[in-house]
Amino acid sequence: MEVIIQPDAESVARVAADVFTDYARRESATLGLATGSTPLAMYLELIRRHRDEGLSFARCRAFLLDEYVGLPRTHEQSYYRFIRDNFTSHIDIPDDDVHSPDGLADDPTAAGLAYDRAIAEAGGVDVQLLGIGTDGHIGFNEPGSSLRSRTRLKTLHPQTIADNARFFGDDESQVPHHVLTQGLGTISDAGHLLLLATGSGKADAVAATVEGPVSALCPASILQFHQHATVIVDEEAGSGLANADYYRYAFENKPAWQHI
Repeated sequence: MEVIIQPDAESVARVAADVFTDYARRESATLGLATGSTPLAMYLELIRRHRDEGLSFARCRAFLLDEYVGLPRTHEQSYYRFIRDNFTSHIDIPDDDVHSPDGLADDPTAAGLAYDRAIAEAGGVDVQLLGIGTDGHIGFNEPGSSLRSRTRLKTLHPQTIADNARFFGDDESQVPHHVLTQGLGTISDAGHLLLLATGSGKADAVAATVEGPVSALCPASILQFHQHATVIVDEEAGSGLANADYYRYAFENKPAWQHI
């Protein structure tokens, strides 16, 4: 695992955008996209590079991490709509190449299996963007999730519902309580995991992910088992890391030929 500590959230976004730019420039790439507030700055930077520098995503396809159960794609808080409004409608990736779990499926179990098959048939995800919850969840794999889980129905933790209420007029009763989410096993199948975290509120979760034991109680700790995992945090989110000085030293002395 590579841990990169940046001075602020804007720097986190730029470094993360550099990673996604490298993948977009490949002959083809499958991008794993995440929602939430943390990735927004990276998406804005990628949109700027597309607009001002000609960065193209025309040869890419994308898969979302998760989707609320019961919300149509057109709902303003659906994750498909979020990604379209905040990223994919501003670049040149075809709408038909942006995929999300079917939150309206009559059989969520079958929908989860179908989503995993679709990812496999696409050749797998090359780079998977991840945020992290204050309780250490990634995707919507709440504490206690199986470390080998696949895309499936999950019930949201009350803390996650409270955290997401800001997107629903601060009304927790309006937040869907169920989601279809890629499991930790599905996420771990991606070639490269890229986790972003900013702000002091994520410091404990980041420390548990990077330096704590691998445990279902901190789902993000599964990154410790991945062969290519990158964690990019700002100073506040990295404030709980005991080995922070070494992470800074390693990044500053990274060989020029070695990509993130």
